[in-house]
Amino acid sequence: MSEIVVNAVSKSWGGVGGVDRVSFKAEAGTLLVLLGPSGCGKSTTLRLIAGLEEIESGHITIGGRDVTHLSPAERRISMVFQSYALFPHLSVAENIIFGLKVRRVGRAERDERLKKVADIVGLSQLLDRKPSQLSGGQRQRVALGRAIIAEAAVCLMDEPLSNLDAKLRHEMRTEIRSLQQRLGMTMVYVTHDQTEAMTMADRVILMRDGQIEQNGAPHELYNQPASDFAARFIGTPPMNIISWRDDTSLGVRPEHITLDDHDGVSATIKAVEYLGADSIIICDVKGETVAVRQSGYCSVTTGTKVNLGWQNRHVHLFEKNSGKRREGGLPQ
Repeated sequence: MSEIVVNAVSKSWGGVGGVDRVSFKAEAGTLLVLLGPSGCGKSTTLRLIAGLEEIESGHITIGGRDVTHLSPAERRISMVFQSYALFPHLSVAENIIFGLKVRRVGRAERDERLKKVADIVGLSQLLDRKPSQLSGGQRQRVALGRAIIAEAAVCLMDEPLSNLDAKLRHEMRTEIRSLQQRLGMTMVYVTHDQTEAMTMADRVILMRDGQIEQNGAPHELYNQPASDFAARFIGTPPMNIISWRDDTSLGVRPEHITLDDHDGVSATIKAVEYLGADSIIICDVKGETVAVRQSGYCSVTTGTKVNLGWQNRHVHLFEKNSGKRREGGLPQ
């Protein structure tokens, strides 16, 4: 069992920042993503699970064992940081097995585990190289290998791909997810990148100002955002949120809006962004910006008057004051 339970955990620095009574569960063998903007508390939460920060209140269990006041070493976890944290003077092999040496694991077992892990992360031909001779993606694989060789049931990752270019990030996302599933690890993964969260996670916890804004499967956050914050944070472009009534805002995803010559809401084209597979049409509706996504190339020009339409089943309503989702009462 490697289930992680975080129960009403709080941490602040002189009453500033941190997290406030955060509670969630990471099921054994699943990948849970902590998502949110800078300063929302996601990395702090991860560091509290790891034991790198001291909890003020609440408790954490890993595999049914209370680890709230245990040291990081006693928690039986592995961790991958944003910086690769590799020893420049050591070879790839020495970097990977460093933790095993510290724990005085025997030479034969170290060699056996190294061979297995090097095959898994695709480094078998690079074991003699130094970090300076590796690409960014290869260095990240070394960091992954070092985490995997520990054979811990729980792996924590803090923004591990943020230093890579877009192509490498895409490749490493796929590799990390594949490794997690193949090894049956329980993984908690911190990122500010919603694409990473949506493509990798079994469950996403969206954080805001030290608290949980929404906890759900990726499709739940996208299709039923709990607030206008969640609606805007998830999706590229984000959901359009426009004024509807005095106390209510109306939200519609760009792909659910159509351009119409006759019926709908009057709008003016401000810009068209052609992305190849689709186009993003930026419109002005009574001073508010609305994005429309259409497949392929769109030939409309700036300044054109159009009408925007959508179906009621695609509409989301939010309370203006709290930003919380409002169920029912769709406009007619």
